[in-house]
Amino acid sequence: MSVSVHENRKSRASSGSINIYLFHKSSYADSVLTHLNLLRQQRLFTDVLLHAGNRTFPCHRAVLAACSRYFEAMFSGGLKESQDSEVNFDNSIHPEVLELLLDYAYSSRVIINEENAESLLEAGDMLEFQDIRDACAEFLEKNLHPTNCLGMLLLSDAHQCTKLYELSWRMCLSNFQTIRKNEDFLQLPQDMVVQLLSSEELETEDERLVYESAINWISYDLKKRSGYLPELLQTVRLALLPAIYLMENVATEELITKQRKSKEIVEEAIRCKLKILQNDGVVTSLCARPRKTGHALFLLGGQTFMCDKLYLVDQKAKEIIPKADIPSPRKEFSACAIGCKVYITGGRGSENGVSKDVWVYDTLHEEWSKAAPMLVARFGHGSAELKHCLYVVGGHTAATGCLPASPSVSLKQVEHYDPTTNKWTMVAPLREGVSNAAVVSAKLKLFAFGGTSVSHDKLPKVQCYDQCENRWTVPATCPQPWRYTAAAVLGNQIFIMGGDTEFSACSAYKFNSETYQWTKVGDVTAKRMSCHAVASGNKLYVVGGYFGIQRCKTLDCYDPTLDVWNSITTVPYSLIPTAFVSTWKHLPS
Repeated sequence: MSVSVHENRKSRASSGSINIYLFHKSSYADSVLTHLNLLRQQRLFTDVLLHAGNRTFPCHRAVLAACSRYFEAMFSGGLKESQDSEVNFDNSIHPEVLELLLDYAYSSRVIINEENAESLLEAGDMLEFQDIRDACAEFLEKNLHPTNCLGMLLLSDAHQCTKLYELSWRMCLSNFQTIRKNEDFLQLPQDMVVQLLSSEELETEDERLVYESAINWISYDLKKRSGYLPELLQTVRLALLPAIYLMENVATEELITKQRKSKEIVEEAIRCKLKILQNDGVVTSLCARPRKTGHALFLLGGQTFMCDKLYLVDQKAKEIIPKADIPSPRKEFSACAIGCKVYITGGRGSENGVSKDVWVYDTLHEEWSKAAPMLVARFGHGSAELKHCLYVVGGHTAATGCLPASPSVSLKQVEHYDPTTNKWTMVAPLREGVSNAAVVSAKLKLFAFGGTSVSHDKLPKVQCYDQCENRWTVPATCPQPWRYTAAAVLGNQIFIMGGDTEFSACSAYKFNSETYQWTKVGDVTAKRMSCHAVASGNKLYVVGGYFGIQRCKTLDCYDPTLDVWNSITTVPYSLIPTAFVSTWKHLPS
Protein backbone atom coordinates (compact mmCIF):
# COMPACT_ATOMS: atom_id res chain seq x y z
CA MET A 1 0.00 0.00 0.00
CA SER A 2 1.41 3.39 -0.97
CA VAL A 3 0.54 6.67 0.67
CA SER A 4 1.29 9.91 -1.11
CA VAL A 5 1.52 13.25 0.61
CA HIS A 6 1.05 16.46 -1.36
CA GLU A 7 3.01 19.16 0.41
CA ASN A 8 2.13 22.86 0.39
CA ARG A 9 -1.18 22.29 -1.39
CA LYS A 10 -3.34 25.36 -0.81
CA SER A 11 -6.93 24.95 0.24
CA ARG A 12 -9.47 25.66 -2.43
CA ALA A 13 -10.95 28.14 0.03
CA SER A 14 -7.67 30.05 0.20
CA SER A 15 -7.83 33.68 -0.73
CA GLY A 16 -4.09 33.87 -1.17
CA SER A 17 -3.51 35.58 2.15
CA ILE A 18 -1.84 33.72 5.03
CA ASN A 19 -4.35 32.17 7.46
CA ILE A 20 -3.26 30.21 10.53
CA TYR A 21 -5.54 28.15 12.72
CA LEU A 22 -4.15 26.38 15.79
CA PHE A 23 -6.36 23.42 16.57
CA HIS A 24 -6.22 22.04 20.12
CA LYS A 25 -8.53 19.42 21.56
CA SER A 26 -8.33 19.66 25.35
CA SER A 27 -9.67 16.15 25.88
CA TYR A 28 -7.19 14.57 23.45
CA ALA A 29 -4.66 13.44 26.08
CA ASP A 30 -7.41 11.80 28.15
CA SER A 31 -8.84 10.04 25.13
CA VAL A 32 -5.39 8.69 24.16
CA LEU A 33 -4.83 7.41 27.71
CA THR A 34 -8.27 5.83 27.74
CA HIS A 35 -7.57 4.02 24.48
CA LEU A 36 -4.11 2.90 25.65
CA ASN A 37 -5.75 1.47 28.76
CA LEU A 38 -8.25 -0.38 26.58
CA LEU A 39 -5.38 -1.79 24.50
CA ARG A 40 -3.67 -2.90 27.72
CA GLN A 41 -6.79 -4.67 28.95
CA GLN A 42 -7.09 -6.43 25.57
CA ARG A 43 -3.34 -7.25 25.63
CA LEU A 44 -2.84 -5.49 22.29
CA PHE A 45 0.62 -4.14 21.44
CA THR A 46 1.86 -4.82 25.00
CA ASP A 47 5.59 -5.55 25.09
CA VAL A 48 6.45 -6.25 28.74
CA LEU A 49 5.00 -8.35 31.56
CA LEU A 50 5.22 -7.23 35.21
CA HIS A 51 5.00 -9.95 37.87
CA ALA A 52 4.06 -9.26 41.51
CA GLY A 53 3.05 -12.02 43.90
CA ASN A 54 1.00 -14.49 41.89
CA ARG A 55 -0.29 -11.94 39.35
CA THR A 56 0.94 -10.80 35.93
CA PHE A 57 0.30 -7.40 34.33
CA PRO A 58 0.85 -6.87 30.56
CA CYS A 59 1.97 -3.29 29.83
CA HIS A 60 3.47 -0.97 27.25
CA ARG A 61 7.09 0.01 27.90
CA ALA A 62 6.57 3.49 26.48
CA VAL A 63 3.70 4.22 28.89
CA LEU A 64 5.66 2.98 31.92
CA ALA A 65 8.79 4.92 30.91
CA ALA A 66 6.77 8.09 30.36
CA CYS A 67 5.40 8.17 33.92
CA SER A 68 8.22 6.57 35.93
CA ARG A 69 11.94 7.35 35.90
CA TYR A 70 12.48 3.92 37.41
CA PHE A 71 11.08 2.22 34.30
CA GLU A 72 12.65 4.79 31.98
CA ALA A 73 16.08 3.93 33.40
CA MET A 74 15.34 0.20 33.30
CA PHE A 75 14.23 0.15 29.67
CA SER A 76 16.84 2.53 28.29
CA GLY A 77 19.92 1.48 30.23
CA GLY A 78 21.38 -0.92 27.69
CA LEU A 79 21.68 -3.65 30.33
CA LYS A 80 20.04 -7.06 30.30
CA GLU A 81 16.86 -5.70 31.95
CA SER A 82 16.30 -3.31 29.04
CA GLN A 83 15.92 -6.28 26.68
CA ASP A 84 13.88 -8.55 28.94
CA SER A 85 10.22 -8.94 28.16
CA GLU A 86 9.40 -9.66 31.81
CA VAL A 87 10.05 -7.80 35.10
CA ASN A 88 9.65 -9.82 38.29
CA PHE A 89 9.04 -7.92 41.53
CA ASP A 90 8.46 -11.15 43.46
CA ASN A 91 7.13 -10.07 46.86
CA SER A 92 8.80 -6.65 47.02
CA ILE A 93 5.52 -5.01 46.04
CA HIS A 94 1.96 -6.17 46.68
CA PRO A 95 0.07 -7.01 43.46
CA GLU A 96 -2.92 -4.85 44.42
CA VAL A 97 -0.63 -1.88 44.99
CA LEU A 98 1.12 -2.42 41.64
CA GLU A 99 -2.30 -2.60 40.01
CA LEU A 100 -3.19 0.80 41.48
CA LEU A 101 0.03 2.31 40.14
CA LEU A 102 -0.63 0.91 36.68
CA ASP A 103 -4.21 2.15 36.76
CA TYR A 104 -2.82 5.61 37.51
CA ALA A 105 -0.27 5.32 34.69
CA TYR A 106 -3.03 4.56 32.20
CA SER A 107 -5.78 6.83 33.58
CA SER A 108 -4.15 9.59 35.72
CA ARG A 109 -6.52 8.60 38.54
CA VAL A 110 -6.13 6.58 41.72
CA ILE A 111 -8.22 6.18 44.87
CA ILE A 112 -6.18 6.68 48.06
CA ASN A 113 -7.63 5.56 51.37
CA GLU A 114 -6.54 4.63 54.90
CA GLU A 115 -5.95 1.01 53.88
CA ASN A 116 -3.64 1.63 50.94
CA ALA A 117 -2.01 5.04 51.55
CA GLU A 118 1.16 3.79 53.27
CA SER A 119 1.77 0.89 50.86
CA LEU A 120 1.05 3.11 47.87
CA LEU A 121 3.48 5.75 49.15
CA GLU A 122 6.23 3.16 49.60
CA ALA A 123 5.65 1.65 46.16
CA GLY A 124 5.34 5.08 44.54
CA ASP A 125 8.70 6.03 46.02
CA MET A 126 10.32 2.73 45.03
CA LEU A 127 9.12 2.88 41.40
CA GLU A 128 9.52 6.67 41.21
CA PHE A 129 5.90 7.57 40.69
CA GLN A 130 6.60 10.90 42.42
CA ASP A 131 3.07 12.27 41.99
CA ILE A 132 1.64 9.21 43.74
CA ARG A 133 4.18 9.44 46.57
CA ASP A 134 3.38 13.11 47.12
CA ALA A 135 -0.40 12.58 46.90
CA CYS A 136 -0.22 9.79 49.49
CA ALA A 137 1.92 11.97 51.76
CA GLU A 138 -0.65 14.76 51.48
CA PHE A 139 -3.44 12.30 52.33
CA LEU A 140 -1.51 11.08 55.40
CA GLU A 141 -0.81 14.67 56.49
CA LYS A 142 -4.57 15.29 56.63
CA ASN A 143 -5.12 12.09 58.63
CA LEU A 144 -2.29 12.60 61.12
CA HIS A 145 -3.22 11.75 64.71
CA PRO A 146 -1.38 11.26 68.03
CA THR A 147 -1.97 7.52 67.71
CA ASN A 148 -0.26 7.23 64.30
CA CYS A 149 2.27 10.11 64.24
CA LEU A 150 5.19 7.90 65.32
CA GLY A 151 4.56 5.50 62.45
CA MET A 152 4.21 8.42 60.05
CA LEU A 153 7.50 9.84 61.36
CA LEU A 154 9.33 6.63 60.46
CA LEU A 155 7.56 6.32 57.10
CA SER A 156 8.25 9.91 56.04
CA ASP A 157 11.87 9.68 57.18
CA ALA A 158 12.42 6.55 55.08
CA HIS A 159 10.89 8.11 51.96
CA GLN A 160 12.02 11.75 52.22
CA CYS A 161 8.52 13.20 52.59
CA THR A 162 9.67 16.47 54.14
CA LYS A 163 6.35 18.05 55.05
CA LEU A 164 4.84 14.82 56.42
CA TYR A 165 8.00 14.33 58.50
CA GLU A 166 7.86 17.85 59.92
CA LEU A 167 4.16 17.60 60.79
CA SER A 168 4.63 14.14 62.33
CA TRP A 169 7.60 15.40 64.33
CA ARG A 170 5.63 18.37 65.67
CA MET A 171 2.74 16.11 66.64
CA CYS A 172 5.12 13.73 68.45
CA LEU A 173 6.54 16.65 70.42
CA SER A 174 3.06 17.97 71.26
CA ASN A 175 1.71 14.59 72.35
CA PHE A 176 4.62 13.07 74.22
CA GLN A 177 2.45 11.65 77.00
CA THR A 178 0.47 9.69 74.38
CA ILE A 179 3.28 8.49 72.12
CA ARG A 180 5.53 7.30 74.97
CA LYS A 181 2.95 4.59 75.71
CA ASN A 182 2.84 3.46 72.09
CA GLU A 183 4.60 0.25 71.05
CA ASP A 184 6.10 2.18 68.12
CA PHE A 185 8.06 4.31 70.59
CA LEU A 186 9.94 1.29 71.91
CA GLN A 187 10.85 0.32 68.34
CA LEU A 188 12.24 3.71 67.32
CA PRO A 189 15.90 3.74 66.21
CA GLN A 190 18.39 5.10 68.72
CA ASP A 191 19.13 8.36 66.87
CA MET A 192 15.44 9.25 66.66
CA VAL A 193 14.85 8.53 70.37
CA VAL A 194 17.78 10.79 71.27
CA GLN A 195 16.52 13.54 68.98
CA LEU A 196 13.01 13.33 70.44
CA LEU A 197 13.93 13.17 74.14
CA SER A 198 16.53 15.93 73.85
CA SER A 199 14.26 18.38 72.01
CA GLU A 200 13.67 21.79 73.59
CA GLU A 201 10.11 21.65 72.23
CA LEU A 202 9.16 18.33 73.86
CA GLU A 203 5.89 19.14 75.61
CA THR A 204 6.21 17.88 79.16
CA GLU A 205 6.59 19.64 82.47
CA ASP A 206 7.46 16.41 84.27
CA GLU A 207 10.97 15.17 83.50
CA ARG A 208 10.14 11.89 85.26
CA LEU A 209 8.20 10.90 82.14
CA VAL A 210 11.26 11.55 79.97
CA TYR A 211 13.53 9.57 82.29
CA GLU A 212 11.12 6.63 82.49
CA SER A 213 10.69 6.64 78.69
CA ALA A 214 14.47 6.44 78.26
CA ILE A 215 14.74 3.53 80.72
CA ASN A 216 11.80 1.72 79.07
CA TRP A 217 13.39 2.07 75.62
CA ILE A 218 16.71 0.66 76.89
CA SER A 219 14.97 -2.20 78.73
CA TYR A 220 12.96 -3.20 75.64
CA ASP A 221 16.13 -4.70 74.12
CA LEU A 222 18.63 -4.51 76.96
CA LYS A 223 21.32 -6.62 75.35
CA LYS A 224 21.59 -4.39 72.26
CA ARG A 225 20.72 -1.05 73.83
CA SER A 226 22.46 -0.89 77.22
CA GLY A 227 25.45 0.87 75.64
CA TYR A 228 23.19 3.80 74.68
CA LEU A 229 22.21 4.52 78.31
CA PRO A 230 24.73 7.37 78.91
CA GLU A 231 23.60 9.17 75.76
CA LEU A 232 19.93 8.81 76.69
CA LEU A 233 20.51 9.98 80.26
CA GLN A 234 21.99 13.17 78.84
CA THR A 235 18.70 13.89 77.05
CA VAL A 236 16.90 14.03 80.41
CA ARG A 237 16.93 17.27 82.41
CA LEU A 238 18.02 15.27 85.46
CA ALA A 239 18.59 18.31 87.69
CA LEU A 240 14.94 19.29 87.18
CA LEU A 241 13.70 16.03 88.69
CA PRO A 242 12.35 16.31 92.25
CA ALA A 243 15.29 15.85 94.64
CA ILE A 244 13.80 12.80 96.36
CA TYR A 245 13.08 11.10 93.03
CA LEU A 246 16.60 11.85 91.78
CA MET A 247 18.21 10.37 94.90
CA GLU A 248 15.89 7.43 95.58
CA ASN A 249 14.88 6.32 92.07
CA VAL A 250 17.51 7.48 89.58
CA ALA A 251 20.71 7.21 91.62
CA THR A 252 19.79 3.69 92.76
CA GLU A 253 18.61 2.36 89.36
CA GLU A 254 20.50 -0.89 88.72
CA LEU A 255 21.06 -0.13 85.02
CA ILE A 256 22.83 3.09 86.04
CA THR A 257 24.86 1.84 89.00
CA LYS A 258 26.39 -0.88 86.78
CA GLN A 259 27.83 1.65 84.28
CA ARG A 260 30.60 4.06 85.30
CA LYS A 261 29.72 6.67 82.65
CA SER A 262 26.01 6.61 83.53
CA LYS A 263 26.85 6.87 87.22
CA GLU A 264 29.03 9.94 86.59
CA ILE A 265 26.23 11.65 84.64
CA VAL A 266 23.79 11.17 87.54
CA GLU A 267 26.37 12.31 90.11
CA GLU A 268 26.95 15.50 88.12
CA ALA A 269 23.18 16.08 87.99
CA ILE A 270 22.98 15.69 91.79
CA ARG A 271 25.73 18.31 92.24
CA CYS A 272 23.85 20.60 89.87
CA LYS A 273 20.63 20.00 91.80
CA LEU A 274 22.31 20.96 95.09
CA LYS A 275 23.60 24.14 93.45
CA ILE A 276 20.04 25.00 92.39
CA LEU A 277 18.62 24.32 95.86
CA GLN A 278 21.33 26.45 97.48
CA ASN A 279 20.87 29.21 94.85
CA ASP A 280 24.65 29.04 94.46
CA GLY A 281 25.51 31.09 91.36
CA VAL A 282 24.43 30.73 87.74
CA VAL A 283 23.49 27.20 86.65
CA THR A 284 24.11 26.71 82.94
CA SER A 285 24.27 22.91 82.66
CA LEU A 286 22.01 21.33 80.05
CA CYS A 287 20.66 18.95 82.72
CA ALA A 288 19.14 22.01 84.46
CA ARG A 289 17.76 23.76 81.38
CA PRO A 290 13.94 23.63 81.27
CA ARG A 291 12.28 22.79 77.99
CA LYS A 292 10.19 25.48 76.36
CA THR A 293 6.99 24.23 77.99
CA GLY A 294 8.77 24.93 81.27
CA HIS A 295 9.17 28.58 80.33
CA ALA A 296 7.26 31.67 81.45
CA LEU A 297 6.42 34.48 79.02
CA PHE A 298 7.07 38.09 80.00
CA LEU A 299 5.93 41.18 78.14
CA LEU A 300 7.55 44.60 78.57
CA GLY A 301 5.56 47.69 77.69
CA GLY A 302 3.81 50.87 78.76
CA GLN A 303 0.93 53.23 78.10
CA THR A 304 3.17 55.07 75.63
CA PHE A 305 6.26 54.08 73.65
CA MET A 306 8.17 54.72 76.91
CA CYS A 307 8.25 51.25 78.52
CA ASP A 308 7.79 51.23 82.31
CA LYS A 309 6.33 47.83 83.29
CA LEU A 310 6.94 44.11 83.06
CA TYR A 311 3.95 41.74 82.69
CA LEU A 312 3.53 37.98 83.01
CA VAL A 313 1.61 36.28 80.17
CA ASP A 314 -0.49 33.38 81.46
CA GLN A 315 -1.14 31.29 78.34
CA LYS A 316 -3.56 28.88 80.02
CA ALA A 317 -5.69 31.54 81.70
CA LYS A 318 -5.23 33.82 78.68
CA GLU A 319 -4.35 36.74 80.95
CA ILE A 320 -1.66 39.42 80.99
CA ILE A 321 -0.72 40.21 84.60
CA PRO A 322 1.35 43.21 85.82
CA LYS A 323 4.45 41.99 87.70
CA ALA A 324 6.97 44.80 88.25
CA ASP A 325 7.84 48.40 87.44
CA ILE A 326 10.99 48.95 85.39
CA PRO A 327 13.45 51.02 87.50
CA SER A 328 14.46 53.26 84.61
CA PRO A 329 11.70 53.66 81.96
CA ARG A 330 13.03 53.67 78.40
CA LYS A 331 12.19 53.08 74.75
CA GLU A 332 13.92 51.42 71.79
CA PHE A 333 15.84 49.04 74.07
CA SER A 334 16.26 45.30 73.56
CA ALA A 335 15.35 42.51 75.98
CA CYS A 336 16.59 38.94 76.17
CA ALA A 337 16.23 36.09 78.69
CA ILE A 338 19.02 33.90 80.05
CA GLY A 339 17.78 31.22 82.43
CA CYS A 340 15.40 32.81 84.94
CA LYS A 341 16.57 36.36 84.27
CA VAL A 342 15.47 39.09 81.85
CA TYR A 343 18.21 41.41 80.53
CA ILE A 344 17.23 44.89 79.31
CA THR A 345 20.00 46.57 77.31
CA GLY A 346 20.43 50.16 76.17
CA GLY A 347 17.60 52.23 74.78
CA ARG A 348 16.70 55.88 75.18
CA GLY A 349 15.41 57.51 78.36
CA SER A 350 12.97 60.35 78.89
CA GLU A 351 15.57 62.91 77.77
CA ASN A 352 16.31 60.88 74.63
CA GLY A 353 19.85 60.23 75.82
CA VAL A 354 21.28 56.93 74.56
CA SER A 355 22.04 54.46 77.36
CA LYS A 356 24.71 51.82 78.03
CA ASP A 357 22.78 50.54 81.04
CA VAL A 358 21.86 46.91 81.56
CA TRP A 359 19.01 46.11 83.94
CA VAL A 360 18.36 42.53 85.08
CA TYR A 361 15.07 41.17 86.43
CA ASP A 362 15.31 37.94 88.45
CA THR A 363 11.98 36.15 87.93
CA LEU A 364 12.66 33.72 90.81
CA HIS A 365 13.15 36.43 93.44
CA GLU A 366 11.15 39.13 91.62
CA GLU A 367 13.82 41.78 91.99
CA TRP A 368 15.84 44.13 89.77
CA SER A 369 19.60 44.64 89.73
CA LYS A 370 22.13 46.36 87.49
CA ALA A 371 24.73 44.48 85.44
CA ALA A 372 27.91 45.93 83.97
CA PRO A 373 27.13 48.55 81.29
CA MET A 374 27.67 47.83 77.60
CA LEU A 375 30.79 49.13 75.89
CA VAL A 376 28.73 51.15 73.39
CA ALA A 377 25.55 53.06 74.20
CA ARG A 378 22.93 51.96 71.69
CA PHE A 379 19.23 51.80 70.80
CA GLY A 380 17.29 50.09 68.01
CA HIS A 381 19.57 47.07 68.44
CA GLY A 382 18.82 43.36 68.75
CA SER A 383 19.88 40.86 71.41
CA ALA A 384 19.94 37.08 71.79
CA GLU A 385 21.25 34.36 74.10
CA LEU A 386 23.87 31.97 72.77
CA LYS A 387 25.59 29.34 74.95
CA HIS A 388 24.34 31.04 78.16
CA CYS A 389 25.85 34.39 77.12
CA LEU A 390 24.20 37.57 75.85
CA TYR A 391 24.95 39.21 72.49
CA VAL A 392 23.82 42.69 71.42
CA VAL A 393 23.84 43.39 67.69
CA GLY A 394 23.82 46.60 65.67
CA GLY A 395 21.48 49.51 66.43
CA HIS A 396 22.32 53.21 66.65
CA THR A 397 24.35 55.29 69.06
CA ALA A 398 24.39 59.07 69.52
CA ALA A 399 26.31 60.80 66.74
CA THR A 400 29.44 62.58 67.99
CA GLY A 401 29.02 66.30 68.43
CA CYS A 402 25.27 66.21 67.78
CA LEU A 403 22.24 66.60 70.01
CA PRO A 404 21.35 63.54 72.12
CA ALA A 405 18.39 62.81 69.84
CA SER A 406 20.57 62.59 66.73
CA PRO A 407 21.28 58.95 65.83
CA SER A 408 24.42 57.60 64.24
CA VAL A 409 24.39 55.46 61.14
CA SER A 410 23.47 51.81 61.75
CA LEU A 411 26.16 50.12 63.82
CA LYS A 412 28.32 47.14 62.89
CA GLN A 413 29.53 46.58 66.46
CA VAL A 414 28.52 43.39 68.27
CA GLU A 415 29.10 42.85 72.00
CA HIS A 416 29.26 39.67 74.11
CA TYR A 417 28.30 39.51 77.81
CA ASP A 418 29.19 36.66 80.16
CA PRO A 419 26.85 36.57 83.22
CA THR A 420 29.36 34.50 85.22
CA THR A 421 32.04 37.23 85.01
CA ASN A 422 29.75 40.25 84.52
CA LYS A 423 31.98 41.46 81.68
CA TRP A 424 31.42 42.73 78.13
CA THR A 425 33.77 42.15 75.19
CA MET A 426 33.65 43.10 71.53
CA VAL A 427 33.39 40.29 68.98
CA ALA A 428 33.56 40.30 65.18
CA PRO A 429 31.46 43.09 63.61
CA LEU A 430 28.51 42.57 61.28
CA ARG A 431 29.19 42.41 57.55
CA GLU A 432 26.79 45.35 57.18
CA GLY A 433 25.67 47.70 59.93
CA VAL A 434 21.96 47.37 60.76
CA SER A 435 19.37 48.66 63.18
CA ASN A 436 15.85 47.36 63.82
CA ALA A 437 16.85 43.86 62.65
CA ALA A 438 15.32 40.63 63.97
CA VAL A 439 18.07 38.88 65.99
CA VAL A 440 17.84 35.29 67.28
CA SER A 441 20.06 32.29 67.97
CA ALA A 442 19.55 28.82 66.50
CA LYS A 443 21.78 25.77 66.14
CA LEU A 444 24.64 27.48 68.04
CA LYS A 445 24.71 30.49 65.70
CA LEU A 446 23.38 34.04 65.74
CA PHE A 447 21.17 35.31 62.93
CA ALA A 448 20.26 38.90 62.05
CA PHE A 449 17.41 39.26 59.53
CA GLY A 450 17.01 42.42 57.48
CA GLY A 451 16.99 45.74 59.32
CA THR A 452 17.78 49.32 58.40
CA SER A 453 21.08 49.63 56.55
CA VAL A 454 23.73 52.35 56.78
CA SER A 455 22.05 54.02 53.79
CA HIS A 456 18.67 53.90 55.61
CA ASP A 457 17.28 51.28 53.22
CA LYS A 458 15.53 48.04 54.17
CA LEU A 459 18.22 45.37 54.06
CA PRO A 460 17.29 42.12 52.23
CA LYS A 461 20.05 40.00 53.81
CA VAL A 462 20.50 37.29 56.43
CA GLN A 463 23.70 37.76 58.47
CA CYS A 464 25.01 34.80 60.46
CA TYR A 465 27.58 34.70 63.29
CA ASP A 466 29.67 31.61 64.01
CA GLN A 467 31.02 31.82 67.56
CA CYS A 468 33.72 29.19 66.96
CA GLU A 469 35.17 31.14 64.02
CA ASN A 470 34.24 34.57 65.42
CA ARG A 471 33.01 35.83 62.06
CA TRP A 472 29.83 36.91 60.29
CA THR A 473 28.73 35.65 56.87
CA VAL A 474 25.76 36.35 54.59
CA PRO A 475 24.44 32.84 53.83
CA ALA A 476 21.10 33.90 52.31
CA THR A 477 18.89 36.76 51.22
CA CYS A 478 15.45 37.49 52.65
CA PRO A 479 12.30 36.81 50.57
CA GLN A 480 11.80 40.58 50.59
CA PRO A 481 13.62 43.59 52.10
CA TRP A 482 12.32 44.21 55.63
CA ARG A 483 12.89 45.78 59.03
CA TYR A 484 10.93 45.94 62.30
CA THR A 485 10.11 42.24 61.91
CA ALA A 486 9.70 39.68 64.71
CA ALA A 487 11.53 36.35 64.89
CA ALA A 488 11.24 33.23 67.06
CA VAL A 489 12.79 29.76 66.94
CA LEU A 490 11.28 26.27 66.94
CA GLY A 491 13.92 23.56 66.54
CA ASN A 492 16.02 24.36 63.48
CA GLN A 493 13.33 26.62 62.01
CA ILE A 494 13.36 30.39 62.51
CA PHE A 495 9.97 32.01 61.96
CA ILE A 496 9.89 35.62 60.71
CA MET A 497 6.68 37.63 60.68
CA GLY A 498 5.27 41.11 60.13
CA GLY A 499 7.47 44.17 59.76
CA ASP A 500 8.01 47.06 57.40
CA THR A 501 8.22 45.22 54.09
CA GLU A 502 7.96 45.85 50.37
CA PHE A 503 4.79 43.77 50.21
CA SER A 504 2.51 42.57 53.03
CA ALA A 505 3.15 43.25 56.73
CA CYS A 506 1.06 40.19 57.59
CA SER A 507 3.38 37.76 55.77
CA ALA A 508 5.17 35.02 57.71
CA TYR A 509 8.05 32.76 56.65
CA LYS A 510 10.22 30.07 58.16
CA PHE A 511 13.97 29.83 57.59
CA ASN A 512 15.86 26.57 58.00
CA SER A 513 18.95 27.41 60.08
CA GLU A 514 20.84 24.41 58.66
CA THR A 515 19.98 24.52 54.93
CA TYR A 516 19.30 28.30 54.76
CA GLN A 517 16.11 27.67 52.78
CA TRP A 518 12.95 29.80 53.06
CA THR A 519 9.35 28.52 53.15
CA LYS A 520 6.18 30.63 53.20
CA VAL A 521 3.80 29.84 56.07
CA GLY A 522 0.33 31.08 56.98
CA ASP A 523 -0.16 34.84 57.32
CA VAL A 524 -0.57 36.39 60.77
CA THR A 525 -4.07 37.58 61.70
CA ALA A 526 -3.33 41.26 61.02
CA LYS A 527 -0.68 43.50 59.51
CA ARG A 528 1.98 44.11 62.17
CA MET A 529 5.04 46.34 62.08
CA SER A 530 7.32 46.36 65.17
CA CYS A 531 5.66 43.28 66.63
CA HIS A 532 7.39 40.84 69.02
CA ALA A 533 7.47 37.04 69.06
CA VAL A 534 8.59 34.13 71.27
CA ALA A 535 8.32 30.35 71.20
CA SER A 536 6.79 28.37 74.05
CA GLY A 537 6.42 24.62 73.88
CA ASN A 538 5.64 23.74 70.30
CA LYS A 539 3.91 27.02 69.46
CA LEU A 540 4.75 30.63 68.59
CA TYR A 541 3.26 33.74 70.18
CA VAL A 542 3.26 37.21 68.65
CA VAL A 543 2.06 40.45 70.22
CA GLY A 544 1.96 44.18 69.54
CA GLY A 545 2.83 46.10 66.45
CA TYR A 546 0.93 48.60 64.37
CA PHE A 547 0.06 49.37 60.78
CA GLY A 548 -0.42 53.01 59.87
CA ILE A 549 -2.27 54.51 62.84
CA GLN A 550 -3.94 51.21 63.73
CA ARG A 551 -2.42 49.33 66.70
CA CYS A 552 -2.66 45.55 67.03
CA LYS A 553 -4.24 44.70 70.37
CA THR A 554 -4.23 40.90 70.25
CA LEU A 555 -1.90 38.16 71.45
CA ASP A 556 -1.80 35.59 68.64
CA CYS A 557 -0.67 31.97 68.68
CA TYR A 558 0.71 29.95 65.75
CA ASP A 559 0.43 26.16 65.59
CA PRO A 560 3.03 24.90 63.07
CA THR A 561 1.34 21.50 62.85
CA LEU A 562 -1.82 23.12 61.44
CA ASP A 563 -0.09 26.17 59.90
CA VAL A 564 -2.77 28.33 61.54
CA TRP A 565 -2.73 31.57 63.56
CA ASN A 566 -5.37 32.31 66.21
CA SER A 567 -5.96 35.29 68.49
CA ILE A 568 -6.03 34.00 72.07
CA THR A 569 -6.55 37.20 74.08
CA THR A 570 -6.62 40.98 73.89
CA VAL A 571 -3.78 43.07 75.30
CA PRO A 572 -5.24 45.19 78.16
CA TYR A 573 -4.39 48.56 79.70
CA SER A 574 -3.98 50.20 76.29
CA LEU A 575 -0.58 48.55 76.52
CA ILE A 576 2.07 49.19 73.88
CA PRO A 577 4.40 46.13 73.92
CA THR A 578 8.11 46.91 73.55
CA ALA A 579 9.63 43.45 74.06
CA PHE A 580 8.56 39.83 74.58
CA VAL A 581 10.75 37.17 76.24
CA SER A 582 10.61 33.58 77.47
CA THR A 583 12.36 32.67 80.74
CA TRP A 584 12.75 29.52 82.78
CA LYS A 585 10.02 28.96 85.33
CA HIS A 586 10.72 28.31 89.00
CA LEU A 587 12.83 25.19 89.24
CA PRO A 588 11.28 22.22 91.12
CA SER A 589 12.67 21.11 94.44
